[in-house]
Amino acid sequence: MWLQIMLMPIATPFLFVYGTLLLSDNDFGRYLKNNCTFFSHGRFKGKLFDIGEYPGAIIDQSGNHYVHGSIYKLHNADKVLKILDEYEGVGENEIQPNLYTRGILQVDTTDGSYPCWVYLYNWPLDAKVFIEGGDYLKYKR
Repeated sequence: MWLQIMLMPIATPFLFVYGTLLLSDNDFGRYLKNNCTFFSHGRFKGKLFDIGEYPGAIIDQSGNHYVHGSIYKLHNADKVLKILDEYEGVGENEIQPNLYTRGILQVDTTDGSYPCWVYLYNWPLDAKVFIEGGDYLKYKR
């Protein structure tokens, strides 16, 4: 399913974030909030893991688990995504394979489903801790 989503020839002004970009003491989180507008809370079918200093999400359509986060409308998508790609370790100049991949995924809200850019974890999950409930902010409290 992820490959199909990555190959969809569409663009979207929305970004779904579920981890450290939601934290108020994160410089890139502040950058995001200064260059985007909060749109809605959302979720997608997947699993969230504690990678150490940050979480990693994967798609899992087979289970009953969700990754929870926030959707932002990007003011200048190309510029903001370029900066966030560096933060997330995405790009040909980053460690290969990239730590995360960025693609478009349908994210559910109480008002419907929206195509959003999402960063998904791209490395092995051996010995990583599953975050029950899929909400990083609740997990960090």
